[in-house]
Amino acid sequence: MEEHKPVISTCEQDQHVVAAAQHILKALAASKNVSSDLRKTLLDVESQLSAISIVNERKGRGIKPLENRLKCVEDKVTRWVANPSMTWDSSPNQSSNYLRVVGEIQTLIQSLESFSVVNDNGRQKELLERAYAVLQDAMSRLERELDHILVEHKQYFEPEYMSFDSKMDMAYDESFRAVENEQVNEVIRSTGSSQSEANIVDLMNPAVLEYLKSIANVMFDSKYHQEFCQVFISSRRDALAEYFVILKMGKLSIEDVLKLEWQCLNHEMKKWIRAMKIIVQVYLVSEKRLCKHILGDFGSFYQCCFSEISQSFMLLLLNFGEAVAMGTHSPERIFRLLDMHEVLEHLSVDVDKLFFEEVGAFVRGEFHKLLTSIGDTIKSTFLAFRNAIATNHSKTPFPQGGVHHVTKYVMNYIMTLGEYGDTLNLLLVEEYSNDPAVYEQETSALSLCPVAFYFRSITTALESNLSNKSKLYKDVALQHIFMMNNIRYMVQKVKCSDLSHYFGDCWLRQHTAEYQRDARCYERVTWGPILSMLKDDNLPNCVSHRTLEKSCKKFCNAFREVYRTQSGWCIQDSQLREDLQISVSLKVVLAYGSYTGRNSSNIADKYIKYTVEDLQSYILDLFQGSSKSLRYTHQRN
Repeated sequence: MEEHKPVISTCEQDQHVVAAAQHILKALAASKNVSSDLRKTLLDVESQLSAISIVNERKGRGIKPLENRLKCVEDKVTRWVANPSMTWDSSPNQSSNYLRVVGEIQTLIQSLESFSVVNDNGRQKELLERAYAVLQDAMSRLERELDHILVEHKQYFEPEYMSFDSKMDMAYDESFRAVENEQVNEVIRSTGSSQSEANIVDLMNPAVLEYLKSIANVMFDSKYHQEFCQVFISSRRDALAEYFVILKMGKLSIEDVLKLEWQCLNHEMKKWIRAMKIIVQVYLVSEKRLCKHILGDFGSFYQCCFSEISQSFMLLLLNFGEAVAMGTHSPERIFRLLDMHEVLEHLSVDVDKLFFEEVGAFVRGEFHKLLTSIGDTIKSTFLAFRNAIATNHSKTPFPQGGVHHVTKYVMNYIMTLGEYGDTLNLLLVEEYSNDPAVYEQETSALSLCPVAFYFRSITTALESNLSNKSKLYKDVALQHIFMMNNIRYMVQKVKCSDLSHYFGDCWLRQHTAEYQRDARCYERVTWGPILSMLKDDNLPNCVSHRTLEKSCKKFCNAFREVYRTQSGWCIQDSQLREDLQISVSLKVVLAYGSYTGRNSSNIADKYIKYTVEDLQSYILDLFQGSSKSLRYTHQRN
């Protein structure tokens, strides 16, 4: 007799196959040796099989199986909601299980929405409302989980990760009365190339990134994308605000900035320069990468989130810059303004990349608007500086005929500006008018650029100002000493620095000849009349002893007066002082020695006050800046 086997329907067979596959997938997903990406894939496939199972059950037994499954996931969600501990803190597996349950809710909702049974007495609608309520609870719990992970696993980098080195840090007195330090401390600066890729850091613990991405997938699939973005933006914005505190960047209004004294403002500008580099080149580049990693699969959402996170903070930085551009255009600020401009110029490529999308157009526009504003402020400050020099009047002569503070100020000022030559050339090119005379004399490219033209115009204004100041001296000889000192100082500053490229050889030759001419004029004015007392070539042979003695006495008295006066004059440049002393000595000592030698028998001892060696020694005391008096000590044997 033939044995009868139980008849199994095709639907039941399918369910058994699906159940077996689900069991295998769960076992694989639970393995510790499985990567997070593979675990997610396995659980996604298991969720799809669960959906198939639900559909098969619906075909086989109606709405009851759906209700049972809903009750099961409802209980799980209720337990999770009641548990104050975060699933990620418990274990990554529990977090994956929670996301799988949320996936089951989504599948149930899809099944219930497509379920159609006649005369179900509204049961489908009731179950669908319950399913949506469970999904709402699950999403609320997931929002808490998301916020917790974003807060607890955020990471910062030390501000020292990047540093800003100003080309120059010089202290200037706006009144032209003092220069704190003539020695310019040059600092090596970073190159102008973009460094964004090299500066990316992890702003979130890499271990949680895939889980955050899974949360995003679940919430977006459940149409809770707005809720995800709100939590994400809020948390990341708070993190950026905390980093601003780390950078010690306060929220200063435009009015606050305009009220700051220069010392405080200078400090804030230095902090701003450093913060701009760090925020743009490191923080925001890394922030955008984080947004793209988590939300990159959802179109423009990552761009919108990044814009919402960063915009208010970028505008805070840009508003500070606008306030600075609106401030007083005093000379000493130009260096910090140039630092700001160079940093903005350096960051412009990075900003254009960060905010290239439509949502970033406003920030991008405000950034370039600030770059223009700072540039205009620099131009107006620089061009006004020449006028400030020309109108810097004095009522009293500068002591000892030395190098005037204005000369030191101006030459150190433009020497520092020379370090910003590339930037200034770009800013001044529209204001530049060529000087044909310079073109005929100079061949160096730098000596023909806009900066060179303005540097020469500034020194021309300085020379005119010095000429007016020299007229305050009643002693014409001291006028020449003053001009010689100051022009020599200018020449040495140009010759011994990169300014030589801007001024050119022709300028150096002309101004070297100029201070040498002043030296010759000094000798003629001071020593010409004195040396004329020793000329006896035109005197008759029968000239009396009395006449010779009188001439010698007049010379000694005149020399004594020059010594008393000019030992107090100052020539700080030791080489210049030595050259002038040698030149004077050659003329005076030679004339005196020749005169006394020719007439030694006709002049009484008491009239020959000094020996040749005495004069040589006394001349070395001239221009030392300390007045001295002579005593007659010579007695002829």
